[in-house]
Amino acid sequence: MTNILRLAPITPANIDTALAVKVRPDQERFVSPVVKSLAEAYVHPQIAWPRLILDGDRPVGFLMAFIDIDWDGKGVDFRSGLWRLNVASDAQGRGVGRFAVESVAAEVRRRGGTQMYVTWEPGEGGPEGFYRKLGFQLTGEKSGGQTVGVLDLTRHS
Repeated sequence: MTNILRLAPITPANIDTALAVKVRPDQERFVSPVVKSLAEAYVHPQIAWPRLILDGDRPVGFLMAFIDIDWDGKGVDFRSGLWRLNVASDAQGRGVGRFAVESVAAEVRRRGGTQMYVTWEPGEGGPEGFYRKLGFQLTGEKSGGQTVGVLDLTRHS
């Protein structure tokens, strides 16, 4: 890896590249495939922020943030955060995940947010340790059976 990581919007020119991003087989139960994320982005364009993660010109991951989602449907609690993170199997352990989290945090801050949320599927071999290491705290909530974590963006930069 060249460590020149950058984000690119999903376009007609790179959609096939984004769809080809695959996690390790043992991680597939913890994250939806990119195709599902892009379908969700299509039906939720007002809140979805999908991006291809590139190392130079090489695809190494995919992320999708959610921006100002009405968390409980009552119009009171609006949240932003990381909706999906898929790091290509051959790019794991090289800072791509950290870059993705930092990129979403920067976008949430740019839009005036002070907290960033993430949910993850609980289970051995899952991403909880990764998120906790980056400073996410458990909220005690569940969302669709997933654990909810929050990062205070006023304390982490």
